[in-house]
Amino acid sequence: MPSNDELPAAAALLETVQKEMRGVLASVDAASLDTLATVLLRARRIFVAGEGRSGFMAKAFAMRLMHLGLPVHVVGETTTPAVAAGDTVVAVSGSGTTAGTVRVAEAAVKAGAEVHAVTTAPDSPLGALAATVLLLPAATKYRRPGEAPSVQPLSSLFDQATHVTLDVVALRLANLLEVDNERARTAHANTE
Repeated sequence: MPSNDELPAAAALLETVQKEMRGVLASVDAASLDTLATVLLRARRIFVAGEGRSGFMAKAFAMRLMHLGLPVHVVGETTTPAVAAGDTVVAVSGSGTTAGTVRVAEAAVKAGAEVHAVTTAPDSPLGALAATVLLLPAATKYRRPGEAPSVQPLSSLFDQATHVTLDVVALRLANLLEVDNERARTAHANTE
């Protein structure tokens, strides 16, 4: 095991992560963020889906949408209703092959809902089911061609890029809906 003197200092690692994030975010098509915001504004109801850390990013996005007053549900929660025609599903999977997320997308399409994917792989099974794809060319655990290189383990870079880009979509929605911080705060949980 290397000694502490041989390992990069936290400041160097922080700079590396920032550089990786800047590279990925610079590659994101801003028009696709506007498209997703527009789709969500017209959705009857919004459902988010994802497994593992992608699922955590999806849940964080759902929370922001709830703060903005949008009708949102997290797939898999006990109070989540059935998906139906007119609904929109935002499905997050770095690889686009996560079995549970692909199954959700298949069921949603079968029910007449629209699926919008957040992934590194537009040609994946998830991408093929999606009406639109928010392409994030970030590293996943698979390190496939087209993914940005990363020193971070597994899908950390994809997770970070997902969180930031979906927060940008939420910010765009906040602007369109004229929801400022004070108004969003009134929807925040008061049982903490």
